[in-house]
Amino acid sequence: MNNQVTFSVIKADVGGWVGHSATHQRLLEAAHNRLAQAQTEGVLVDFHVTYCGDDIFLIMTHRRGDNDELVHRIAWEAFEAATQEAKALKLYGAGQDLLSDAFSGNIRGMGPGVAEMTFEERRSETVIVFMADKTSAGAWNLPLFKMFADPFNTAGLVISPALHEGFRFEVLDVRENKLIVLDTPEEMYDLLMFIGAPSRFTVRAVYNKKGEIAAASSTQRLALIAGRYVGKDDPVCVVRAQSQFPAVGEILEPFAWPFVVEGWMRGSHNGPLMPVAVHQAHPSRFDGPPRVCALGFQVAEGHLVGPRDLFDDPAFDEARRQATLIADYLRRHGPFEPHRMPMEEMEYTTMPGIMRRLADRWQVVEGDGHLAQPAVTGETVDD
Repeated sequence: MNNQVTFSVIKADVGGWVGHSATHQRLLEAAHNRLAQAQTEGVLVDFHVTYCGDDIFLIMTHRRGDNDELVHRIAWEAFEAATQEAKALKLYGAGQDLLSDAFSGNIRGMGPGVAEMTFEERRSETVIVFMADKTSAGAWNLPLFKMFADPFNTAGLVISPALHEGFRFEVLDVRENKLIVLDTPEEMYDLLMFIGAPSRFTVRAVYNKKGEIAAASSTQRLALIAGRYVGKDDPVCVVRAQSQFPAVGEILEPFAWPFVVEGWMRGSHNGPLMPVAVHQAHPSRFDGPPRVCALGFQVAEGHLVGPRDLFDDPAFDEARRQATLIADYLRRHGPFEPHRMPMEEMEYTTMPGIMRRLADRWQVVEGDGHLAQPAVTGETVDD
C-alpha cells in the first residue's frame, strides 16, 4: 500500500458574519459539499472543513503531491460556492480573498493561503493544524523557532537523540521572492536576524537533518499580491509531532505566551495572539485581538482521525487573560505606534494618498533650522 500522503490546508476569507468576526454555517456547508464530491470521485482521501474567525480552512488528504492542479481547483471551487452563499446572505467582504475571476492552474498567488506537505506516513502519524485570524504570514516565525530551535521550549532538543541534531529552516524573503536555508543550532543567530523581521522574512518550512519535513506554513502576503489592502493574510501552519519531531506539548507550548503580532483592526495594528478553542474563534473587540486555533489529527492510511481542539484546555486560560491585558495596554496608544504598525507597513493603507495630497505643503528646512522658503498655509491673507 502507498504510504505517501499529501496533507493540504487551503484557506480563504470569502465573507464575514457579522462584519469580520465569524463564518456563517451555510458557507461551511457549501465548501463541505464540494469536497465531499471530490472524495466520492476519488480525488481526496479525506477532508475536514472548519473556520477561524471569518476564514474558511479546507483540510484535505490525498495521494497527488504538493501543488496539484486538480486539488487546488477543487479548493477554488469550494471557495466560489461559499462566496455565492456569502453574496446571498449579504455578508461582509464576500469573495474578498479570491483575487481572480477564474482559476488558472495553481491557487498560489490568487489570494487563498496554502500550506501543504507530502510525507511517508509513520506507524503513528500525528499532525497539528494551526489556524490564525487577524494576523499575517510572519506570525508563525516565533513559535516555529521555539518549537524546533529553543531548548527552553522543547526539552527534546536536549534529551531526545531523535531531535538532538537540530532542524533546518527554509526562510522566504516575501518582498524579493528569495529563499535561504539555515541550520540550527549552527546558524541560529543568522536565522534570528532574518525571522525577527516577520513582515519581510517568513519561515516557509522546517525539516530535520535527514530531510524529513516537519512543518509547512502559508507565506502568501495578500497586500503584496493585490497591491492594496484587501484583508490580512490569516495564515495556516501544519506541524508533524512525536517521534523524530517535537511532542504535541512542545509544539503547543509557544502559544502559552500571547506574543505580539501584526494585524488586528484593518490589518494595521499590533496585538497579542490569543490561543482559543474553535468555538471562541470569533474576534470582535476592535476586530480582535488576533486569534489562533490548533486542531490535532492522527492520520491513518490517509484518513483523518479527529480533530481534537487542542486549545480547548484551561491550561491556556492564563494566556487568554494575559492577551486581554496586553490588548488593553496597546489599545490605549490609539493611532500611535507601537499599536499602529510602523510607517513602512502602512504603504497599503490611506498613507500614500495622504502623502500625495499634502506633498506641496512640505517645506525644505535649512541646516540652521530655518525654512528655505516661506511656509505655504493654504490661506489667503488680505492686505
